[in-house]
Amino acid sequence: MKQQQKVKKPAEVRAEFDRLGISVAEWARTHKVPANLVHNILADPSRSCRRGASHRIAVLLGLKHGELVDSAAAVNA
Repeated sequence: MKQQQKVKKPAEVRAEFDRLGISVAEWARTHKVPANLVHNILADPSRSCRRGASHRIAVLLGLKHGELVDSAAAVNA
């Protein structure tokens, strides 16, 4: 069974960016997501991030547990 990592808080993600010396915009470009959406998600932890890009961002940042799937493959499954 795969062990799930602890869900991070937005402040922890920002601290990690500082430690790594990267900006939110740089992280967003690397992961091909909108930087303004990353900023919004980090600014408002009450967002549910249930679908689409916000879900992808939250999972990649470690703000929530979840799976990333190719939406076209998931629909055709």
